[in-house]
Amino acid sequence: MPRPSQLAGLARACHPGPTVAVTTLTALLAAGAGHTLARGALVTAAVGTGQLTIGWSNDLIDAGRDRLVGRADKPVARGEVTEAVVRRALAVAGVLCVLLSLACGLASAAVHLLLGVASGWAYNLGLKRTAWSAVPYAVAFGALPAVVTLALPAPTLPPAWVVLAGALLGVGAHLLNALPDLADDEQTGVRGLPHRLGARRVRWLAPVVLVLASAAALVGPAGAPSPVAWAAFALCLVLAAVAVTGRGKVPFAAAIGIAAVDVAALVLGS
Repeated sequence: MPRPSQLAGLARACHPGPTVAVTTLTALLAAGAGHTLARGALVTAAVGTGQLTIGWSNDLIDAGRDRLVGRADKPVARGEVTEAVVRRALAVAGVLCVLLSLACGLASAAVHLLLGVASGWAYNLGLKRTAWSAVPYAVAFGALPAVVTLALPAPTLPPAWVVLAGALLGVGAHLLNALPDLADDEQTGVRGLPHRLGARRVRWLAPVVLVLASAAALVGPAGAPSPVAWAAFALCLVLAAVAVTGRGKVPFAAAIGIAAVDVAALVLGS
């Protein structure tokens, strides 16, 4: 059991923003798919533990690089929590992730573990340094709706437009999440897609990708878009403008906001 002084560092080392955001989106998707409260909590917990493994492994793998550039927001690099403690927490989360995923059914577990969690780990282990750095985000976010629908009593695949919207949201989130750290990353040889594009292009391209995701959510469902859908799309345009003009972590928060609005509109319209 980690000392109380290290618990806060352990919590921050899991990348709490993205972890909470993806877990919350899963809960919304589960509600929209018609899961019972218990079943929805199960699939949400499976995704949440998977996100913990991705966050903690990222901080462990990058600890040396983060120390080199003096990252003040990385608890492992700053010594706020020991690597041994993070490794133990990572192992527990990994076991729980596998067990909870299997409890959701073999199909859901396969998609979650082989596409969702594996994509996050592939990013951490090297794809983040390549021009293909957006691919894990596209795969993981695109697969998330299938993790939820395949966990239903009658497993089913989500519509293609839902997968497309999720993949586009993932790419946009990746671009904006990397934006504040481009300079630090470049110093240590990390040159993913956002670094190759440059901050100026990323700041404009990412919101365009996010708006395309929202457009897919608007026109994808059968029938004419409802007033709720149009209102959600308008709000997404506002959030896209925030992503263009914001600084620091604000653009990434706007990206997560767009994803939440799109999923909420899907739930309300179902």
